[in-house]
Amino acid sequence: MLGAETYDAYGPVAGGGNALVAVFWYGIFVLLPAGILALVSYYLLSLPMRRRDRALFFLDLMETALARGQSPEHAILSAAETRDRVMGVQFFLLAAHIEAGCKLGEALERTPRFLPPQIAAILRTGEVLGDFKKVLPACRETLRVAPESVHKAVHYMMMLLLVFAPVSIWLMTILPIFVYPKYLEIAASMNVPVYPVARFVISFTPMMVLFEAVMFFFLLACLAVYLGGPGFVRWFQCRSLPVVDWLAWRIPWKRKGLQRTFSAMLAVLLDGGVPEPEAVRLAGAATANEICRRRAGRVIQALEQGSTLGVAIRVFDDSGEFHWRLANAIHARGGFLPALRGWHEALDAKAFQEQEAATQFFTSGLILVNGIIVGLVATCTFGFLITFLRAMTQTQ
Repeated sequence: MLGAETYDAYGPVAGGGNALVAVFWYGIFVLLPAGILALVSYYLLSLPMRRRDRALFFLDLMETALARGQSPEHAILSAAETRDRVMGVQFFLLAAHIEAGCKLGEALERTPRFLPPQIAAILRTGEVLGDFKKVLPACRETLRVAPESVHKAVHYMMMLLLVFAPVSIWLMTILPIFVYPKYLEIAASMNVPVYPVARFVISFTPMMVLFEAVMFFFLLACLAVYLGGPGFVRWFQCRSLPVVDWLAWRIPWKRKGLQRTFSAMLAVLLDGGVPEPEAVRLAGAATANEICRRRAGRVIQALEQGSTLGVAIRVFDDSGEFHWRLANAIHARGGFLPALRGWHEALDAKAFQEQEAATQFFTSGLILVNGIIVGLVATCTFGFLITFLRAMTQTQ
């Protein structure tokens, strides 16, 4: 019978039912929460890559339709009729707007969460040109993925957020409320001194808790931006004060990505025979960044004042390399886009290098700082215990 004791030659043995109950509760309280946490973490951390895959799939759909001589709107409606859920709900909303009579550019404006803002802006530029084939290469360059090491560092930082930060905040909040006062009371009753390290930790524990809380909310904001993507970030954008776009321009690897998008679109437009002022305006709009649009306006003003494109483009690159590359591309054969491909690859390489260095530095710094905090708390706690043991041995 379940729970009954069994016997061997040496007497009673614990019942097998108790072991089954222990395994059952272990599965309920340990394995099940761990499995749910792993599934949720996998789903959340894979969101950016799944958004990128949907965008690439949409570009493949457009490329196939254009190769067959079909319009993108017809291809989107045909794909929506299959009821395939790979593209997500936003794709069907896009198809519904097209079915209602909207062109692709207008439908993309009404479904801002379907594609990254830069991809949607580039496709709208292609609609203005009347040729989507010219802008698809620029879209694919914008969707280049970061190295695996960058993703690993970001995922490690997110796991540090989900596991270590809440536990450390909870422990350091409990210690000064329930533990340290008892230690001080025992030390006073035993007339033993409190070491300076312990006094320092007790005095600065609230500051440590505040530091951990600030880091937790900072990492939480980074997690929200990473998981939410451009659509989430745009909620905090103000047209009169584009703080989000300004921050994106100030982050080194983001700025290089914007420069790459602007350069690629400018090359495509110039190869398509678009006049320089209009090409600069459309390339600035394709970045979906207000700072880039304003700088494009300054380039257009310089062109209207008689400056050459190679000189006016210095606004987009303080180092002057873009000016040098574009000046050489003007005299190169084969078009602007092939001539600037090396510049785009160099921007990607530098952006990935800076992003990896920043994530590695940040995660290493978090580990170091948290290790110091844990070491101080452990030194304080065990220092009290050692002091009490020494006092007890001396009295004996």
